[in-house]
Amino acid sequence: MTRRSVEELDAVIDAALRDADLVHEHPAAGRWLVDLPGTKKLKTVCGLVVGEHALRVEAFVCRQPDENREQLWTYLLQHNARMYGVAYSVDAVGDVYLTGRLPHAAVTAEELDRVLGAVLSYADDHFNTMLEIGFGTSIKREWAWRVKRGESLRNLEAFADFADPTRRSAGGTVDPS
Repeated sequence: MTRRSVEELDAVIDAALRDADLVHEHPAAGRWLVDLPGTKKLKTVCGLVVGEHALRVEAFVCRQPDENREQLWTYLLQHNARMYGVAYSVDAVGDVYLTGRLPHAAVTAEELDRVLGAVLSYADDHFNTMLEIGFGTSIKREWAWRVKRGESLRNLEAFADFADPTRRSAGGTVDPS
């Protein structure tokens, strides 16, 4: 099979991103930054880099956890087996990424849509759980501090059942009242 040129792949990527109405940058030949809008993780920036034989896909998900590293790694590894096109990985300092590679022949508008959709889904769907595992103590401390000072809890609302002690019964389940 003939290897596709950077220019040819750039044309495919450009058309796919425009058709999907995704905000993106093209800082250099073979390099793309794509903004994937989410709901839990408000935005995931996904890098696409054309390599010699494959398109590298990489998206930052969250910084290294403050606590429960092994529990978070277990959670991520258990999900990797069921994921499409990308997998969770960690860098040298422990920051969490989604990474994957597509052979040049697989770079089509349809496949880019599938892979970018997978990146968005995995980053967004699992984000709050990752934060609860890796930053639970900080979230609970921030919640208590804001309640004590009468500060807004708006950007912590997703963690209310986890962080608000008044919503939990003695047995650790959510209090329905």
